[in-house]
Amino acid sequence: MYKYIFIRLINAIIVVCGVSLLVFVLTRTIGNPVDVMLPIEASIAERVKLTHQLGLDKPFLIQLWAYFSGVAQGDFGLSWWQRQPALTVALERLPATFLLLVTSFLLAFTLAVPLGVLAAIKPKSLLDKICSTGSLLGVCLPNFWLGLMLIIVFAVKLGWFYTSGYGTWRHLVLPAVTLSVLPLGRITQMVRSAMLDQLQQQYIVTARSKGLAEWVVVVRHALKNAGVTIVTISGWELGRMMAGYTVVIEVVFGWPGLGQLVVESINQQDFPLLQALTFVIASIISLLNLVIDLTYPFFDPRIKYD
Repeated sequence: MYKYIFIRLINAIIVVCGVSLLVFVLTRTIGNPVDVMLPIEASIAERVKLTHQLGLDKPFLIQLWAYFSGVAQGDFGLSWWQRQPALTVALERLPATFLLLVTSFLLAFTLAVPLGVLAAIKPKSLLDKICSTGSLLGVCLPNFWLGLMLIIVFAVKLGWFYTSGYGTWRHLVLPAVTLSVLPLGRITQMVRSAMLDQLQQQYIVTARSKGLAEWVVVVRHALKNAGVTIVTISGWELGRMMAGYTVVIEVVFGWPGLGQLVVESINQQDFPLLQALTFVIASIISLLNLVIDLTYPFFDPRIKYD
């Protein structure tokens, strides 16, 4: 077990370093941040001076070496935009993103699993058709459009919730619901598919022939054996929510999290901040994948990490 964890941690470090390298290279190709930081009428001397202060006049390999040397010490440099340590700025936004992410995921997961199980128990029934259609709509609806519609109806027209901001449950409800719709649809589809497969297995026929209650057959046998698939797809969705979906939702609802900060750092061409954000997000997703893998033996004892 410990050897497996050690190897996975090494792999995670390699992945995070690779992502950091890719972002470092891409930031050097999107334009000159000096053009954003200085007014149009700035002189050539002012531009040269600022370029030197930012270290952008150094050779690429020297910049790369300085960056990874700093990362090894936990130093991502100062945010050019906010004039604070970039990692500190990123970590300050982390609690808001975690609150939104955890709330949305729990909402999606707690609804998707029972809906998927019920749809699989009675295939081709009205309930199955409703769940299948609803999950398909959830996957197909653009989340930014859904967010705007929820704002118009429940915030502007009815006044039940706030349109943007952070701090109370009324700020949280609309972005959490919007963010949960897409993973809710996908997890429901996968739970239904996994349960249909398990309910057709021979051990289910045997369990029923022994006179076990239907809920015991479904929950203790079929659902547990479908657990690996359910945990895997749930982990994928949680990673997608962290890496992509939250960016759109946080911008739409003005939620002060990592996603909104990513967009702001790109607009400001704040390389140190963008690199720190990428490092934090990639690290969290890598650790999340490791935790998910470690849960597999609970659902399938045949899986061992010796």
